Amino acid sequence: MPKFSANLSFLYQDLAFLDRFAAAANDGFGALEYLGPYAESKEKVADTLQANGLKQALFNVPSGDWANGERGIACLPDRIEEFRRGISLALDYAKALACPQVNVISGLVPKGADLETLEKVLVENLKYAAERTADAGVKLLIEPINLRDIPGFFLSTTDHAERILDKVGSDNLYIQYDFYHMQIMQGDLIPTFMRLKDRIAHVQIADNPGRNEPGTGEINYGFILSELDRLGYDGWVGCEYKPKAGTSDGLGWMKPYRK
Repeated sequence: MPKFSANLSFLYQDLAFLDRFAAAANDGFGALEYLGPYAESKEKVADTLQANGLKQALFNVPSGDWANGERGIACLPDRIEEFRRGISLALDYAKALACPQVNVISGLVPKGADLETLEKVLVENLKYAAERTADAGVKLLIEPINLRDIPGFFLSTTDHAERILDKVGSDNLYIQYDFYHMQIMQGDLIPTFMRLKDRIAHVQIADNPGRNEPGTGEINYGFILSELDRLGYDGWVGCEYKPKAGTSDGLGWMKPYRK
């Protein structure tokens, strides 16, 4: 039976951030994820998790100035020290929130940049981060993201993610596999998951087109969720979608999976 994590950067947008925790718990979610908790103190976030009986499934390493269009800094040659400081901050929060994994957003390709240089920077940053996170008992993830939603994103396919994992050479670096992003970029969703399942630590879902809740588009999530069970995936399924109506009103798709 799949277990679902509410991505609070997408769901319950009509509520203040910490108020979303109770709403998610009331709707049957067992865990949370989001871009990052850094606007709140780690103590306050930890207390709110505990008060609502929730687990922290995942959050991202600091990813630059998101509000002004940055989408990660891990591949950028002039942001190496900032990235490494961000790893320390992420691990500080991960310890406080008992979070077992953090995700690295690779970044956008600057105009005129040399792709080999960007890849070398990303690999070296991930080598550093994978060692630090391993020492802390936290898994490190990277996520391929589609180029329609984020044009110019450096890491957009599972083939590229595999190459990065091979170059880093750490047993503490994994893929975050978002079925929505991968449907847009490459399709063949379950065969790809089957091939990579030992290298995948977390999955996320949204339907396509529109990035709305399961059942609103072309992806057969009844099949996908049953296959995740059959294949032995026991991690959280992150719900990173844009609700068509209110979040709670759109959760009919989840009813068969609630205990």
